[in-house]
Amino acid sequence: MRIYDLTMKDAQGNDIALSDYSGKVLLIVNTATGCGFTPQYDGLQDLYEKYQGEGFEILDFPCNQFGNQAPGTDEEIVTFCKGRFGVTFKQFSKIEVNGENEAPLYTILKAAIPEENVTGMKNKMAMKAISKISKTAVKPGDIKWNFTKFLVNRDGEVVGRFAPTEKPEAIDEKVKELL
Repeated sequence: MRIYDLTMKDAQGNDIALSDYSGKVLLIVNTATGCGFTPQYDGLQDLYEKYQGEGFEILDFPCNQFGNQAPGTDEEIVTFCKGRFGVTFKQFSKIEVNGENEAPLYTILKAAIPEENVTGMKNKMAMKAISKISKTAVKPGDIKWNFTKFLVNRDGEVVGRFAPTEKPEAIDEKVKELL
């Protein structure tokens, strides 16, 4: 199965065929509105505005599996993200990224790149601490926390996995290369 074979619900409850994104570079992110990494929405929006006209899309999948940091309905999450961060990229319905109810999209993403790229000593220390408190990351390859990012090329191949500590600005060059 490929990413493009899947259909996901957007935040309004509509079925969205991921094949609609065929030929685009994608950044797929599991997000939360009440997390220490939530300010990364600013960086995500900046990246989106910079490259959206060149065939770049961000797919935002809220997830409440990490410290219950994505409470509320899909509508409340969208309202928060638009009002606080000016988000204009596609937001989807809340999903699970680990465990028996994980979204098939995340099964594919995690299988493609089981471990995130963690650069810098500060980030490595932070991820070590996060790994200790993450209750749902039980299998190798599981998502450890909110704001794990997957980069997908125009052919639908997963080409990068970035830890929550990796800010969107740090991915800019990789996105540019793929475009």
